[in-house]
Amino acid sequence: MNSPAIAASKASGAWELPPDLVLLRDTIRRFMREEIRPVEDRQPHDCYALPPDDLARLQAQAKKLGLWCLASPAEHGGGGLSLMGQTIVAEEAARCRMGAYVPACGAFGIDPPSVIWLGSADQIARYGKPGISKGTKCYVAISEATGGADPARSIRTRAVRKGDRYVINGTKMWITAAGNADWGLVFARTGEAGARGGITCFIVDRGTPGLTTRPIPVIRSYAPYELNFVDVEVPAENRLGAEGEGFAICQKWLVHARVPYASGVIGIAQESLRLAIDWVNQRETFKGKLADKQAIQWMIADSEIELRAARLLTYQAAWRGDLGHDIKIDASIAKVTATETAGRVIDRCVQMFGAMGVAQEMPIERWYRELRIKRIGEGPSEVHRMVVARHLLTNGSEY
Repeated sequence: MNSPAIAASKASGAWELPPDLVLLRDTIRRFMREEIRPVEDRQPHDCYALPPDDLARLQAQAKKLGLWCLASPAEHGGGGLSLMGQTIVAEEAARCRMGAYVPACGAFGIDPPSVIWLGSADQIARYGKPGISKGTKCYVAISEATGGADPARSIRTRAVRKGDRYVINGTKMWITAAGNADWGLVFARTGEAGARGGITCFIVDRGTPGLTTRPIPVIRSYAPYELNFVDVEVPAENRLGAEGEGFAICQKWLVHARVPYASGVIGIAQESLRLAIDWVNQRETFKGKLADKQAIQWMIADSEIELRAARLLTYQAAWRGDLGHDIKIDASIAKVTATETAGRVIDRCVQMFGAMGVAQEMPIERWYRELRIKRIGEGPSEVHRMVVARHLLTNGSEY
């Protein structure tokens, strides 16, 4: 599963995914179609968790197929997938109703944030490994009301060392999964206010005194949370990395995470287009099928063209990441292109379905709402454009 990202085909002279990734893609695609979606289809439209018995059965099946915590290191019990492999998985695992935020409905497990593997042996044993073996859950708390797009400078949550402990005070906003997580990675300021340095990462256990959570209603059913820290005491051994180096240790993770993020929205948009194509081929209107109308044909063609372009940009980012290159710019390009393309494609699919497109009988209505958030999450499009522009203005184009 860790073969080169793109292999040359001697027979055709074209490039193609290597056989192991094709096998992985097809296995997940079949598992999604035959096992996961039939169970999900029995749940309420906006659900974000399967019944425990169904989830346990699907997770057991996934483990037998080797589809468990695929992004985590193999030496700790994960799948050890390359970034390209993670990208392939993300696209396929998103092709279900809750796939925008709960890939494969949770059947493949939830990987602990990869920065935990940079921690001490004790931290890996207490937090990283149980995420794989027991399915313990984690959140990452970076964003604050003072500015989520530039968190390193805007973080005001502060941690002050007192003997063998740190005392944390402040508020975090828009934190996904914080309501039912077993522990979290919390980024707090230990240095100068407003500086990019001086941020430290802490592991905070669920139920720590002084920590309260509150769901924030948004347009998706899977609500993020506000976290309030009032004199929350954290043992010094729960500091991840050196003091003041919180962002330095997670920069690669933050950048690389944008690539599967981009791939996931491509998968949802591609699935929406598949449903729309099936619909227009059977829908009779104005003495003919919708598929015969030029307006419909152009929407379908434009959607496929744009999705292929977004996918190739995402593959390129993953490929370069696996080769060890700095992919900050590649990941930003992929993230902007994929999320904005997916939004346009799903909007067209709603139009092709007409009233059915906004009815809760179809998953497209939910995807339409949830994908709007994707243009904000993991950095808004405007910030990523700024990152790309500044790089080009300083270094020029490599092409």
